[in-house]
Amino acid sequence: MDIRELFLKQKEVTRKRTRTIYPYIPRDKVAWVPAEGALSLGLLLRHVWHSESGVRQVPLYDRWSYFERRIPEGLFPILGEVTDINYEIEMLEKTHNETMELVAQMPAERFEQEFVNEKFGFRRKGYVILLGIIEHEVHHRAQLLTYLRILGTPWPGH
Repeated sequence: MDIRELFLKQKEVTRKRTRTIYPYIPRDKVAWVPAEGALSLGLLLRHVWHSESGVRQVPLYDRWSYFERRIPEGLFPILGEVTDINYEIEMLEKTHNETMELVAQMPAERFEQEFVNEKFGFRRKGYVILLGIIEHEVHHRAQLLTYLRILGTPWPGH
C-alpha cells in the first residue's frame, strides 16, 4: 500500500465514523456555544470543511490563499455566519468527496514534495499536510461529541 492508498483509506474510515454523529446533532442548536469565545456548534462543522478545502490547496496546487487569509484575519472572520446544520453537513460531504477525487488524481511526486512558505514558517511534505486533514477531523469530531455530551444529547456511543 502506498501513501496515496493509505491516505484515501484512512480518510474514508475517518469520515465513516464522523457520519455516525450527524443524526444526533440538534438542528436547533446551530448557534450554541459551550463557553464564551468558543466555536458554535454550526461554526465547528463549517471550520472542518472550510479548513480542509483550504489546506488541501497546498499539496494539490502549491496555493497558499487559505493561510494568507486565515493567519492574519483569524478564524471567526473567515468562517462567516452559519444558519443551517444540514447545509454544513452537506458541505462536509461535498468537500470530503472532492478531496478524495483530487488526491486520487494528484501526481505521486507531490506526496513527497516539501512545501515551504517562509512567511508562515511552514515546511511540510505533501503527505504530512494531507494526513493533518484527517487528524484535524478526528480532533473536531471529539470536540463535537463533547458539545453533544454537554447538551445532554443521547448518543448510542455513550
